[in-house]
Amino acid sequence: MSPPVTDVRTVDGIGRKIDGCGPSRSNVAFKGAKMQTPVSDYLKSVMEFCSVDNPGQNASYIPELANADPDRIAVCISTVDGFVYSSGDADVEFSIQSISKAFVYALALEDHGLQYVTQRVGVEPSGEAFNELSLESDTRRPLNPMINAGAILTHTLVGPPDISEPERLELIRKGLSAFAGRELQIDEKIYASEMKESYRNRAIANMLRNYHVISGEPLEVVDGYTRQCAISVTCRDLALMAATLANGGIQPITGERVCRPDVVRQVLSVMMTCGMYNGAGDWVSQIGFPAKSGVAGGILGALPGQLGIATFSPRLDTHGNSVRGVRMCKKLSDDMGLHIMHAPEPSRSVVRRHYILESPECADALASGGKAQHTAGVLSLQGTITFTSAERVLRILSRRSALSNSSVDAVVVDLRQVYSIDGVARKMIREAIKRLSKAGFKVLVVDPENLLDLVDDHNNPDAECPCDAVIDDLSRFADWHRVALPDVSDEIKDITGHEGTGASNGKSKPKDIPKQSSHS
Repeated sequence: MSPPVTDVRTVDGIGRKIDGCGPSRSNVAFKGAKMQTPVSDYLKSVMEFCSVDNPGQNASYIPELANADPDRIAVCISTVDGFVYSSGDADVEFSIQSISKAFVYALALEDHGLQYVTQRVGVEPSGEAFNELSLESDTRRPLNPMINAGAILTHTLVGPPDISEPERLELIRKGLSAFAGRELQIDEKIYASEMKESYRNRAIANMLRNYHVISGEPLEVVDGYTRQCAISVTCRDLALMAATLANGGIQPITGERVCRPDVVRQVLSVMMTCGMYNGAGDWVSQIGFPAKSGVAGGILGALPGQLGIATFSPRLDTHGNSVRGVRMCKKLSDDMGLHIMHAPEPSRSVVRRHYILESPECADALASGGKAQHTAGVLSLQGTITFTSAERVLRILSRRSALSNSSVDAVVVDLRQVYSIDGVARKMIREAIKRLSKAGFKVLVVDPENLLDLVDDHNNPDAECPCDAVIDDLSRFADWHRVALPDVSDEIKDITGHEGTGASNGKSKPKDIPKQSSHS
């Protein structure tokens, strides 16, 4: 069953549709066809790069998973304000499996608090297989909530102690649905297939009951836990669930607070050290962000304050992690600098200024009721540009270029205050320039340090990224008039669907500011 479209922000993996924009000059920036951001194209290139072969095996101990299409593959990214970019089989449903452990752990922490939960399940990496029959020798606690012994216990901690197993399962289903932002359902075929072969989990549950770690009937607990793992999700769902964690527990699209920030910190900490089973050490050293995998082929990762990441590919390595999923996560981490130990430069708002330049003839034309001529939209950037900040820049360009009632025919991207650009951010901005040029805009780039590599050593333009000119300053616009656009923070609020004073509400008016030197 295909999931419903949750938000127009996910249409075509591009961004939010903008409608109802009025003709106010503050609302006027770029004309012509909308520039589609290259983020999804980048994700496609990541997917293709990691698909030169398809090693590993489907999970063989669950018949339904063993028969899954091994060639399925997808990658999704969700920003913390709910924009989802994807490539591949992003809307194909599969069972969440062990990825559910992280979110059920969050629900247990939300219900009972950290002290209560950690008295019953530890946080130490086990160094053993995920389905090992093992407990701490002194406390009889499971070592962590990401292995099966800990996850089965954590399952029993959701809700009041005297709740029935069906009631607990419904709380879990609703809780995971809140993280995803849509109603999730249990795949009964997966459940039946997995339950039939659940001898190992039954042994674990009996061990837990023997040591009085759980109080419920072991078979009933395993039944509920197996249904929990059989909840159907898509790669897009997982990206949004990860983005909810990255957003401090607030679901990016619904705006619902699903869990407290202290719960998120605890969950991400345990995911970081234990989420990838006995492959966690390699994961932390090579990829370096909190993640959780499932034997259906899903992997989910969260970058606090930035992104939710999800991949899907059914074939697994010897640790039970998706082979191509791990590859894609490593490629994303390497390209975007996502490793937790990567030390970025001190961050500032990447958008320094955002305004319109009007030629001297333009004011005369407007005064006489004619059409404005010779105007340019300027986007001045600053600081270090990473994937996250570049995505917002592309969103502003895409938003502005969607407005077709404008006389603006040129775009100026000013990089004089930028001191570094990450590799993937450079590719994205170069691609945006190419698409703006293809859409009919004149594109000028102020790039005296050649950060975008638009010219060669002899100052000749790069044919692969056609712009009309690469210039060192704005001296050619010295006698042009500057008209302010709405504050960039309002621009971001407006395009994410939150209430703000951005252009699309039709209320913002142009604000003339004193003429300044265009060299600034």
